[in-house]
Amino acid sequence: MESGPVRGGNAVTEQPAPENPEGDEPIKQRKNGLYPAVSDELAENMKSGWADTELHDLLPIPQAGETARRRAELSARFPGERLVVPAGNLKTRSNDTEYAFRASTEYVYLTGDQTQDGVLVLEPTGAEGHQATIYLLPRSNRENGEFWLDGQGELWVGRRHSLTEAERLLGLPAADVRELADALRAATGPVRVVRGHDAGIEAALTDKITAERDEELRVFVSEQRLVKDAFEIGELQKAVDSTVRGFEDVVKVLDKAEATSERYIEGTFFLRARVEGNDVGYGSICASGPHATTLHWVRNDGPVRSGDLLLLDAGVETTTLYTADVTRTLPVNGTYTDLQRKIYDAVYEAQEAGIAAVKPGAKYRDFHDAAQRVLAEKLVAWGLVEGPVERVLELGLQRRWTLHGTGHMLGLDVHDCAVARTETYVDGVLEPGMVLTVEPGLYFQADDLTVPEEYRGIGVRIEDDILVTEDGNRNLSAGLPRTSAGVEAWMAGLKG
Repeated sequence: MESGPVRGGNAVTEQPAPENPEGDEPIKQRKNGLYPAVSDELAENMKSGWADTELHDLLPIPQAGETARRRAELSARFPGERLVVPAGNLKTRSNDTEYAFRASTEYVYLTGDQTQDGVLVLEPTGAEGHQATIYLLPRSNRENGEFWLDGQGELWVGRRHSLTEAERLLGLPAADVRELADALRAATGPVRVVRGHDAGIEAALTDKITAERDEELRVFVSEQRLVKDAFEIGELQKAVDSTVRGFEDVVKVLDKAEATSERYIEGTFFLRARVEGNDVGYGSICASGPHATTLHWVRNDGPVRSGDLLLLDAGVETTTLYTADVTRTLPVNGTYTDLQRKIYDAVYEAQEAGIAAVKPGAKYRDFHDAAQRVLAEKLVAWGLVEGPVERVLELGLQRRWTLHGTGHMLGLDVHDCAVARTETYVDGVLEPGMVLTVEPGLYFQADDLTVPEEYRGIGVRIEDDILVTEDGNRNLSAGLPRTSAGVEAWMAGLKG
């Protein structure tokens, strides 16, 4: 990485530069930079000789119509109130390097934009209705040297859209975000903000907002996302299709993973995610052997051994930030042992029962209850817990080995709609357009003395992404086999 200028931070010195027309903080340079000053001649030279790169033939982003509809729904829910939805800011990883930016889910859902420091503001136009404006950083300033002296200038991190370009792409007016904080401080009337993403914006509103009212805004947007529109369903299918190809990639290199570690599996899937999407939607779980019994094993630093199972829980996130979430438990050498197959088939049977319970009008909890009943029946039949099954379910005794819920909503977040009210989510009813995971599992910890020794260290989960349709459901991830025999045949075909 090249050493160069940065804005802000503790280890900086002011960089002599031309006056800044916007009046923001002086452009600064990293301490110990090799160029301590800018000559007047160089500063003047850098102002000119640049071609006009304004983009004039931009079309609206594909979801522009949907984001407008979503904003209209939000406007109708909070008439007469100013609504502020920030994208968020860069977060420091170490010293003057940052984590890759990921805009807040609420902001992306309502705008389709993914720009750091962006803020959506819905300004009330009276008792009803709002004027939506997106506040963004304009293109880097050429007069004050920002574009080449500032660490976030476009010669350092790349060109950003002009405000005019942003308006064409997003379908709503754009303004300079650097003017927003002062405008919010001076604003009157009721205000709500989505908290936790932009401390500067929240500080500007500190005397106008309450945690309770702000949470109502966040909850409403979360519940908006419970039912997906056609654009979202299409993006989720893209995410799943790329994920299927990522799983195929992994099977093809299991020999290399055996020679190295779980990290090879993680890196292989990540390559597919970055080539076909934005990123992975969450930290990939590449859990081989006893690591498969740790639900969120993301260290991925263990050995991969023939004869063990590999629990791979991973999802590609599309360029529009919708993520898949799929799990398969694969025999590293391509063939399940008799005990592995028995446990796998039990989980498959539980998943089949869960998927069958996903349909419009069903209670959200039905698929979980159906899958848990099958697993409890198996545990009783195997003599691992004392029946009858009704007693096991009533007391939750199966949870020693099933541990987690059987699924969750899926969308822009892997655990989507997480702050929706309980009565509309887990105590709610399924509707067409909802997308959820069905992912039962059985996990026998390596140190669990209540089960026979041969069970210990075996973990199995099968997870698919299920769309609720008008007449039932559709498995978006049906491109990956689920039966034990189907998995073995699929792996054999990929290995040639």
